[in-house]
Amino acid sequence: MSSQPSNPNGNDRGNGAENAVKKRISIGAATAIVVAIATAVWVSNGNNGGNGTAMANSCPANPAVQTALDEKAVGDLAAVQVTAKGARYDEISFIHENGDEVGFNAFEGNVTLVNFWATWCAPCRAEMPELEALQKDYGDKGFTVATINLDIGDDGLAKAQKFMDEENLSQLPLHRDPTFDAFEVLKKRGVALGLPATLILGPDGCEWGVLAGPAAWHGDDAKAFVEAALDLAQES
Repeated sequence: MSSQPSNPNGNDRGNGAENAVKKRISIGAATAIVVAIATAVWVSNGNNGGNGTAMANSCPANPAVQTALDEKAVGDLAAVQVTAKGARYDEISFIHENGDEVGFNAFEGNVTLVNFWATWCAPCRAEMPELEALQKDYGDKGFTVATINLDIGDDGLAKAQKFMDEENLSQLPLHRDPTFDAFEVLKKRGVALGLPATLILGPDGCEWGVLAGPAAWHGDDAKAFVEAALDLAQES
C-alpha cells in the first residue's frame, strides 16, 4: 500500500510479458503483507455501531453473502474482508467522469468494485491493468469497476488521464476525489489505511467486502469471487 506520494512522475509501463509477470509478483507480495493487517481493518469497520453516521448508513446484515463470499476470499484475495454486516456510504460524494458530483448510489443495480487510486501509488498503477481486464470480462454481466482517482492539484486530472492513456485503460472510468473527502470517510470508518483501497458493494449499495491494499484482480481467485458475487445478486 501507499500512504503518501512516491515518484510522482513514474509510470511503470511494462515491457510485454516480462513486465506483466513482474507486476503480478509485485501484487502478490504486497497482498501477503496486507493479509497480516486486514483483520485489524475489519474489526475497526465492523464495530462502529456507536457512531451516528454509521447507524444512519445501515443495511440489514446478509448472512448468505457473508458465507458465500467468505468461501471465495482465498489465494490472491485472501486479504479481502467480507463484511456484509450492514454498512452503507451515503455520505460519500465524488466527481463523476462526466463532471457531476454523485454518490455511490450512482452504481446501484450492479455489483460494484470501487477502487481508490493515485498515479503516485505504485501498487495502484500495478493493479490498474488487472482491473481493466476484469471490467472487460464482466462489465456486461451486472458488474462494474468504479475507479476513483486521488491525484490532487491543478495538474491532478491531467496526470491521471496521461497514465490511463499510456496504459490503454479504455474500460475504466476516471472518477475523481480531488479533495480527499470521500477517502477520508473510508479512513474514519476504518476501511482504508492507504492506497489502493477497495470496496465491494452489492446492487443495493450495501458493503459486501473491503480490501486495504492491492490484489491480482484478473486472476482465477478474483474471477471466482466476482462470479460468486454475481450469483448472489441474481438470487436477491
